[in-house]
Amino acid sequence: MFKGCTSLIQAPELPATTLVDYCYYNMFGGCTSLETAPELLATNLANSCYSNMFAGCTSLVNAPELPAITLTNHCYAGMFAGCTSLNNAPELPAITLANSCYSNMFNGCTSLTTAPELPATTLAQGCYVGMFTDCTSLTVVPELPATTLTSNCYNAMFYGCTSLTTAPELPAT
Repeated sequence: MFKGCTSLIQAPELPATTLVDYCYYNMFGGCTSLETAPELLATNLANSCYSNMFAGCTSLVNAPELPAITLTNHCYAGMFAGCTSLNNAPELPAITLANSCYSNMFNGCTSLTTAPELPATTLAQGCYVGMFTDCTSLTVVPELPATTLTSNCYNAMFYGCTSLTTAPELPAT
């Protein structure tokens, strides 16, 4: 809808609470002047609903709250990829994950220093793939309490995070 609108500074309100597949997909992608994200109230998500929503929004400093606790396939995939000014990640309270739900969510967020807590204990296929890839300022990673893993769940999660000095404990057996 607004993809590539490089002069857009403020986003419109998005009051929807129940979403459908791909509804906000890439909505603000490449809006390089967007400084403030709209409030995202939805707790009933759909496949790929927020995927790539703010990808390439290089002026975005703060992410909106993401209150959903049950995720869907690819729902947050690439949501903030390339947001090089993003300082603060939103809380991610979800405990029920889905395939690739967080994949590449913060990929290339070079100003991000602290990763949000990830409370889920049962993971889904590819759920954290590349989640923090190339977050070169990331110095603090969350505990990873998951005890039930699936294929590719942690694949390249911290790849290219050159400022990390310690890795999280992995309790899964």
